[in-house]
Amino acid sequence: MADTALNAPPRSPLSHAADRLAAATHASGGAIRLAELPFLAQLNIRLDAKGAAADAVGLTLGLQLPLEPNTVVRAGELTALWLGPDEWLLVGPPGTQRDLEGRIREAAGDEPVSVTDVSAQRTTLLVAGSSARDLLAHGCALDLHPRSFAPGRCAQTTLGRTQVVLVARDEPRAGFWVLVRSSFAGYLTDWILDAATEYV
Repeated sequence: MADTALNAPPRSPLSHAADRLAAATHASGGAIRLAELPFLAQLNIRLDAKGAAADAVGLTLGLQLPLEPNTVVRAGELTALWLGPDEWLLVGPPGTQRDLEGRIREAAGDEPVSVTDVSAQRTTLLVAGSSARDLLAHGCALDLHPRSFAPGRCAQTTLGRTQVVLVARDEPRAGFWVLVRSSFAGYLTDWILDAATEYV
């Protein structure tokens, strides 16, 4: 019997929920917009923020790694999230992780650097719309008011008792990214859809 597992197209953690997310979006009349952004490239980077590697990596990627805690730097299709004093998450288009990892390692040269492909570890939920902040506030202890969590901010936090990385996108009306471990994505999606019933 032929092994078809290697030939099957990849299936995202929330492919089964796409219709429900779309239905909630439609029913809300623009108050909320929900969708999975599957297969984004995600690389965890560890290096000395004050070392030569940080500057070299920034040059090769076309964006400087953010140095201010809980901030985001975006350039083109790449987004860098500050996770710690020497740790970042680089998010890029699907399928670019190998190229990005190679470029980072080459740029760092002999400088100490750790680059780990964590693309399969998480999926990304888009939560946007005029009521996106209110929806997320139902289950997040952070103050999500724009004065405290403005566009261009990120945080490792919990949402609906699930550990996530929350990103306030900096494009107009772009809403939020919720990066969640694949194994918890179904639970969190159910929680979000339940919270969204207030707006549909």
